[in-house]
Amino acid sequence: MNPDIVETVNVAREVAWLPWAVQYFFLIGLSYGAFLVSLPGLVFRREGWLGISRLALLAALVCGLTAPVALLADLHQPGRFWHFYAYFTPSSWMSWGAFFIPVYLTGLILYAWLAFRPLLARHADEGGKLAGLARRLAYGGHESRNALVAAALLAFVGAALVALYTGVEVMLVRARPLWHTPLLPLQFFVTALAGGIGLALLFNRFLPGHGDAQATRRMASALAATQFGALVVGAVWLALGLSGLSPTHAEALAQVAPSANWQVSAIWAVAATVVTLAIAWRRPGSGLLIGLLALHSAWMMRWTIFIGGQEVPKTGAGYYSYQLSLGPEGLMGIVGTAGLWIFLFVALTTLLPLDRLGRADGAGA
Repeated sequence: MNPDIVETVNVAREVAWLPWAVQYFFLIGLSYGAFLVSLPGLVFRREGWLGISRLALLAALVCGLTAPVALLADLHQPGRFWHFYAYFTPSSWMSWGAFFIPVYLTGLILYAWLAFRPLLARHADEGGKLAGLARRLAYGGHESRNALVAAALLAFVGAALVALYTGVEVMLVRARPLWHTPLLPLQFFVTALAGGIGLALLFNRFLPGHGDAQATRRMASALAATQFGALVVGAVWLALGLSGLSPTHAEALAQVAPSANWQVSAIWAVAATVVTLAIAWRRPGSGLLIGLLALHSAWMMRWTIFIGGQEVPKTGAGYYSYQLSLGPEGLMGIVGTAGLWIFLFVALTTLLPLDRLGRADGAGA
């Protein structure tokens, strides 16, 4: 008898989730992470937190308004977004996300408006830039404590739902063991919170006099805690993979361990996290450096998971190769999203300059 000949054909496929998806998950994570940082000063009125909480709220607002644009672009046919509402699918987390995002953004915008109303009125009274528009937006400039707390609660519910769905919709992909782990939503959340803290630290750093030094130290301590949490989550994932207690984690580790690119990425990620933790702990005044490192880690984690994860074939041998294109689905798309973010930041800080937001009393124009 002639032996059977089995021929395996490996078909290379293009990545389905493009850099648009990375940008969306990055920006929406920064938004809800920074929103959480805004709560101690604005909602709970913790002493010494008011200025940094306002800056965090600005970060949450800019990122929250930019993120949906990247999400629409990732749909490939953005005009079909209404299909999520016209053809709701209860079994799809992406379909639920189409409802969770408006809840979060509605609460966030109301919360930001109520928090910034008194500052807008003061800015207008002192003849700041666009004083007329600031006066109209302030709508009297009264502080509405109960309404602010209610809006913050709505935004918090929305943020929790967004954090849940953005993690679970990736975790549920059984065909990719690297994604199919309950640790992924937790790692998304930890790095999102770190990125939100990092962005608030950058804003604080660019205030006159380099911002509030005490606030920088408080935020550095919080950032160190997130980095420790990220290392713990990573260690648990590795332990599950090496021990074989979880077949899914063991398969995921077996898929990526032979790859030199994945080895470099893993070493880089651990080193960046450890360095950020060490600097935040030992030199808490280094707001600019640890802020940039936190943003880098949040972006790198999402790029590695989404783009790198799709380079691991579901079937077949070897790895797919992804090259960042220069067009709208690649580099130009990233640049365009960054441009929108910068535009919103400039527009908002023209109405409310950073130094006014960063002061505990809101003074200064």
